[in-house]
Amino acid sequence: MIERIHPPGAPAPRGPYSPAVRAGDFIFVSGQVPPEPGDVAHETRQVLTNLARILEGCGATLADVVKCSVFLADGRDFAAMNEVYAEFFGESRPARSTVVTAFAIPGIKVEIDAIAYKPAK
Repeated sequence: MIERIHPPGAPAPRGPYSPAVRAGDFIFVSGQVPPEPGDVAHETRQVLTNLARILEGCGATLADVVKCSVFLADGRDFAAMNEVYAEFFGESRPARSTVVTAFAIPGIKVEIDAIAYKPAK
């Protein structure tokens, strides 16, 4: 069963996609970008707060995340992003990929998507 989820309080998508999709016991959260610009630590905090809010609306938490993909506009921002990322995930460290890329929306420094495992009740 596939369920497209638009959790209350989650940021509205900037395009034709669902904030999250549940497929069986997995929850796929679309890439989150910061709603307001700032340094990469500020943007990472906003992105991970939004990601956590979406997961909460799906009945999951960051502790249920098994994989993240992190996209950075500038590789020199890796350490600052990683510091905030560690605050949010603590010892519940998912597998992760980090790549440097250009964004379709100018000025964005970070985008993060996630896959969580949370058996449906």
